Amino acid sequence: MMRWDRPAGGREPAAAALLGWLSDAQAPRLCLVSGSAGCGKSALLAWLVHHGSRPGGQAERAVHAVVPPSPDESVLATVWSVADQLGVVARAPWELVPVLAADGRRTVIVLSDVRGEAVAELVLALADVPGVRLVVESRSGSPAHRLLSGSGCAELDLDLEQWRDERRFAQWQASQPSPHEVAGVSKPGPAVDLCDPVAVCRADVSTVTAAYGRARRGEYGGLGEAWLRAGQSLCRDQEPASRALTLLAALGDGADPRLASALSEAAAASAWCWEWSRVSGDLVPPWPGPVSALAVGEGPLAGTVLVTGPSGSVRVVRVDDGGARGRIAVGGFQPQSVSVMADGTVLVVDEAGRVHADGSWVARPAGSGIARLLNEGPTGREMLLMALRDHLGTAIACAAGPDLGIVAFGDAMGEVRAFGDWKGTAVLHRGQVNALAALSMPMDSERAVPLVYSGGADGTVRAWSPGHAAMTAPLAERDSAVISIDAAMTPSGPALAVAWGDGAVEWIEVDSGARRTFRPGPPVRAVALAPDGRLLVGMDEYLVCLAPGARAQQTADGVQRRP
Repeated sequence: MMRWDRPAGGREPAAAALLGWLSDAQAPRLCLVSGSAGCGKSALLAWLVHHGSRPGGQAERAVHAVVPPSPDESVLATVWSVADQLGVVARAPWELVPVLAADGRRTVIVLSDVRGEAVAELVLALADVPGVRLVVESRSGSPAHRLLSGSGCAELDLDLEQWRDERRFAQWQASQPSPHEVAGVSKPGPAVDLCDPVAVCRADVSTVTAAYGRARRGEYGGLGEAWLRAGQSLCRDQEPASRALTLLAALGDGADPRLASALSEAAAASAWCWEWSRVSGDLVPPWPGPVSALAVGEGPLAGTVLVTGPSGSVRVVRVDDGGARGRIAVGGFQPQSVSVMADGTVLVVDEAGRVHADGSWVARPAGSGIARLLNEGPTGREMLLMALRDHLGTAIACAAGPDLGIVAFGDAMGEVRAFGDWKGTAVLHRGQVNALAALSMPMDSERAVPLVYSGGADGTVRAWSPGHAAMTAPLAERDSAVISIDAAMTPSGPALAVAWGDGAVEWIEVDSGARRTFRPGPPVRAVALAPDGRLLVGMDEYLVCLAPGARAQQTADGVQRRP
């Protein structure tokens, strides 16, 4: 049996009560640890976090997320911290609560030194979610305590003698020069210049978030809006350069132009080179709208990325600068997946799983109209499109080939079917195929092999070549669903871009396995990978283009990037 470490301050009775509460399925979902200053609330929570985080511990006593005390209590910072630790993405309480409700797993969250009513209201909302247990520290008499104490929660008032061993408690109190905190002393930090992008990248996240949350729109030249837009990514432990890149990606064109220059300089040492962003409200070039799917253009659409969104249209955007090049009307449905054939035919999957084709960008075949009429029968392209219409799916991808190329189509049962120059079927996932990408891999000057990369709701990325068995081991795997995937033959070889449900985007070199990660903050809806290696990441409020490698490195290599 694993040894039970004794809590400090003679708090064995309180510790036993906490463990009993965790084990009791019928107990209230909220346990409030209250008492006066210096009574050992934080020490008890520190013991619980240590006890619940040990490897090999009992599952019912595990602690999954801990929010330490902050000098500037912020609801948003609390939401971001909890979401990040639990491997989900949430921009605000209205997203965190349903995300955890949909997850359904047992989740224990510890919040230290909760003082204000705003965070207490978040606690009450989370306490209504089945499977979620909350341990909340709050000083007796504080606004948070007054709100939570009357909520029907279980309460451990550490001022009561029943929750301590008097002799050991007296010894512990005598040894404490000041109230012990779970994660440091909760005192106001140095003042932060909220107009200085370099300063905020180095400051306490909760302090900056609380200040920007109170600010008027435009008060800090657009920096506050970018901070709140990037949100959850900023709460992670990271170098200031990475935080600067995240802020730069979320900066709109209405912001003070000096901010982009300063952030670009501060982000020079990050793993990415920022190229451009198009943010909600941008006018020149215009924001293309919320993103539901992305695809890199082929043939006459080369050099573009297709952006689909809830509007039911497909916008054609230049990869070089994000400027608008055109628009494709696909009908009154919500596009779920989009891809482009080698001749420029655009294939879109609607919310019911049906495939729609648009050939408005395809070059017309040579010859007179009479000659075309005399050539009876459907073309190979038309037969391929007719075959696709006989199936329902969840994701689609295309790649070039010797004739029609290949079209891969995935479905809700985990099956991927190949059409065109190569045909075949394989079950690649347990559950739905969420995303597909396809490549034609040249073997020599005359031969090529098709490769299909599939991302599933089961959190795996798998590779398959039609006509062969799928690879046994996944190329990538996480405890999170794949949201989007793309593949390209880049100057460094075949590469993948994968967006995960926990908010991470990975750029993976297939041959070497080398990876780079980018977390923009909001939920990622789609990714696209251009042949030169540039990565496009689409979200509800902005679209960003990055290139792998630091700006200084790329300049040294002779690749000029936008400042």
